[in-house]
Amino acid sequence: MKAVGIIVEYNPFHNGHLYHALQAKHTTQADVIIAVMSGNFLQRGEPAFVNKWSRARMALESAVDIVFELPYAFATANAPNFAQGAIRLLDAAHCSTFCFGSEDGNLEPFKRSLHLIQQAGDVYEEIVKEAVGRGLSYPKALNEAYLSTVDSANTKGSIADLSMPNNILGFHYMEAAQKIGSTIEPVTIPRIVARYHDDVVEGNRIASATGIRKSFFESDALNTVASFIPDSTREILLQWQSERQSFGSWATFYPQLRFIILRDGPERLRSIADITEGIENLFYRAAANNGTFESFMREVKSKRYTWTRIQRMLTHIFTGFTYDKRNCMTTPSYLRLLGMSQAGKNYLNENKKRLKLPLVSKAAAFSDPSLEMDILASDLYALGIGNEAFRSQIGTDYDTPPIIIK
Repeated sequence: MKAVGIIVEYNPFHNGHLYHALQAKHTTQADVIIAVMSGNFLQRGEPAFVNKWSRARMALESAVDIVFELPYAFATANAPNFAQGAIRLLDAAHCSTFCFGSEDGNLEPFKRSLHLIQQAGDVYEEIVKEAVGRGLSYPKALNEAYLSTVDSANTKGSIADLSMPNNILGFHYMEAAQKIGSTIEPVTIPRIVARYHDDVVEGNRIASATGIRKSFFESDALNTVASFIPDSTREILLQWQSERQSFGSWATFYPQLRFIILRDGPERLRSIADITEGIENLFYRAAANNGTFESFMREVKSKRYTWTRIQRMLTHIFTGFTYDKRNCMTTPSYLRLLGMSQAGKNYLNENKKRLKLPLVSKAAAFSDPSLEMDILASDLYALGIGNEAFRSQIGTDYDTPPIIIK
C-alpha cells in the first residue's frame, strides 16, 4: 500500500482541510493518508481549540487514515524544527510522498529557492545573524536574508514567496527532507479561498481555522460556521461544548499562566526554552500588572519579538519546558498513534517491519522523555480548560487507546 503524508494541526478540522486531504490522495494516487498532527499545544504557541483526541477523530471521520502525534518539542518549535520533526515522522512511517498546500501549487519555485540558499551557505546565515542583531524578528530576518540571496543570484525562473506562512512551512518541509536524506517526494497543491488570518465569509464554503475559532468566541458559533466544517466536525464540537463549556485559548489559560510566572519569578523563568535577553523580567512585570491575556501581550509585544515567538515562550513557561529538556529531544524517537481507519490499520499491519521508529499505541508501555513531555502537556491542557469534568481526565493519556474508525 502507498501512503501520502500530510502535516497538520486541524484547529479545528474544516472544509479546506478536507479538500487538502482528498487532493493529496488523488494527486499522488495513494492508498492511505497519514497525518502528523500537533498535540494539545500548537506551532504558533497557543493551546489547541479542542484536545488532540477530538481533533484526531475529526480527521479520521472525514478522510484521514492514520494520525500520529507530533511530539511537543517539535509541535511548539519554530518553522525549521517543526518541519524537521514532522518530516522525520512521515519518513519513519514509510510514506512515499508528502503533500503541502502553497499559494500557487507549483513545486519548482521551492526547488529553486532551496538551491539558492544552499549555494549561499554561510553567507545566508551571516545575513540572518546581522538582521537579528539590528532588532528584526527572526522570521523577518530570514526573509531579508532570502531576498538578499535571491537578488545577488542570477536566477532563471520564479522563486517561492517566503513571506506567505504556508510557503514558509512548505520550504522548510522540503529543506528537512533533503537534510535527513529522505527519499520521500514532495508534492504541493494550491490553497483555496481562505488565507491563514481570514475571517469567516458568508457565501464561501472554505474558511480559515482562525476565522472559525473567532466566530466561536464571538457569536452563535455553530450556526455561523456550520457550512464551513464537515458534519462530523460539527458533532464533535457540539459534544465538546456540551461537556466542557469552554474551548482552549490563552484567554482561558491565562489565570494559570499568570500564577506560574508570578510564582517562579525571573530567576526560574530564565531556564525555560526560548527565554532570552532578559525578557523574563518583562514577563514578570506584565503578569503583575495585567489581569487579561490581551493586556499582558500588549505590554510585552515589541518589534524584536513577534506575537508568535512570545506565545511559544509562554507555552513553554506553562508546561515547564526548559532548555535542558529540549536539549534531550533533538529528534523524534517514536510514532505515537492517535487513531486509524480500517485502511490505516491494514497499512500498519503490512508495513510494521518497515517503520523506522517504534510504534506506540499505549503510552504506559513505552518509556521516553519526549513522550513524558507530551503526557505532561496533555495533563496541563486539561487543567487549563478549567472544567471539572475535563480535569478528571488528567492522567488518562497514559492509558487512552488509539481511536479506531471501522
